[in-house]
Amino acid sequence: MSRKPTKGYFVRGKFVAEGSELDLELKAELKGTWDSTKTDLKREMDALQDLGKELLTLRRNLLERLQLPEKLVDALHEATRITNFEGKRRQMQFIGKLMRKLDEQQIAAVKDALNEQRNGASIGKQQTQIAELWRDRLIDSDDNLGIWLDQFPATDTQQIRALMRQVRKDDATAKAKAAEAEAQGQIPAPAKKGRAYRELFQLVRFHITGGEADESEGEPEDDDA
Repeated sequence: MSRKPTKGYFVRGKFVAEGSELDLELKAELKGTWDSTKTDLKREMDALQDLGKELLTLRRNLLERLQLPEKLVDALHEATRITNFEGKRRQMQFIGKLMRKLDEQQIAAVKDALNEQRNGASIGKQQTQIAELWRDRLIDSDDNLGIWLDQFPATDTQQIRALMRQVRKDDATAKAKAAEAEAQGQIPAPAKKGRAYRELFQLVRFHITGGEADESEGEPEDDDA
């Protein structure tokens, strides 16, 4: 049986088989997409569509600062209103198409804004954790107050001492009530933190963040008042 000849063509005296790696590269070069295969282009398009999806989560002030094309901004707003799955999918494809019209500087600006938002949230969480640690240390011992004042001398000493005393008083009252309930064979109600506990946390966090508003997730429970 004769072997079927391989289909192909010659380039500069060299045979190129159809479907070979060299064949794909040459065809890509002819189409003006040198060093970019269809897979590469699909990957780039998907990445831009994913970037557009992330833009839906960007804070308004950061989005406005980007000064993106009005058509893209309108498409993003429309995407937030669509609840139908198929409609949402088509809208995201449209956003991906608009994202491909942005230049490299605009794409870089979008990525920077998203990073700024992510890093800001991370820093805020760390500040909250530090504030919670300091709050507990101050409640635990007066000795820690001197260390705190060395680091944050602008603290109102009278105010922070009063809050520390009130938190300890509230804790003692809660423990006494729990002990009384146990003595009577009752299950003690879960203790709630008082107002002083919350205000001490807010005061500590205020100084740690340099006066930024408290947007933390570690907010103490409300008091009974």
